[in-house]
Amino acid sequence: MRRWATPSLLAVCFALVCVLGLGLWSIAFDPVGKSLPERVRDAMGSSGVDHPVTAVLLNFRSYDTLLEIGVLVIAAIAGISMARLPSLEDPAFRTHDALLGALQRWFVPLMWLVAGYLVWAGAKQPGGAFQAGAVLAATGVLMRLGGMPMDFLQPGRLLRVGLVLGFAVFLLVAFVTALVGDAFLAYPEGMAKSLILLIEVSLTLSIAMVLLSLFVAAPVTDATGNQEGGHR
Repeated sequence: MRRWATPSLLAVCFALVCVLGLGLWSIAFDPVGKSLPERVRDAMGSSGVDHPVTAVLLNFRSYDTLLEIGVLVIAAIAGISMARLPSLEDPAFRTHDALLGALQRWFVPLMWLVAGYLVWAGAKQPGGAFQAGAVLAATGVLMRLGGMPMDFLQPGRLLRVGLVLGFAVFLLVAFVTALVGDAFLAYPEGMAKSLILLIEVSLTLSIAMVLLSLFVAAPVTDATGNQEGGHR
């Protein structure tokens, strides 16, 4: 590398850091000194929810959440496509454990209830689709390890719908609000709460399907370090 290349590269990096820092500073504080938490607090009345985190994720910064869900869907599709077997639900790869089978009769309904509570509680306190989806996915893992058949993981329409449901509903709401409202993902007045709840429920199911599919599609490594198959 030429001698002048390193100083020039450092100068470019320093300039980029300065520009990003200035941008973050201008976002954090407006001309009258109002901070981001104050802005969020002032806008909570029109957010449709009572919890600031949910308001930011599904209203004020909903673009970011939409793209995050898109990344999750792509990751699930990539993971499934790399699986070694054509079906995620192969009876030969089910783990049958008598203890887990007994426990899941009690834990599965309870975990479903917890997931539903997290979705509903997300409007007013910590919770929401990501937490509820993780709990549902953990329920699916428990069911899988207990040997319970999971036909919805077989290749077909149900699996595809489950993977893209959250992203599709989110995107549909975005386009509808752009047509009938002021902007992309700008909820009409009085409809923010209903639309956010619709998005949360669909995202919960989709996130659970994505996480469970990635778990089942992951290769299994035995005690010697060899990969035996593509499924648990």
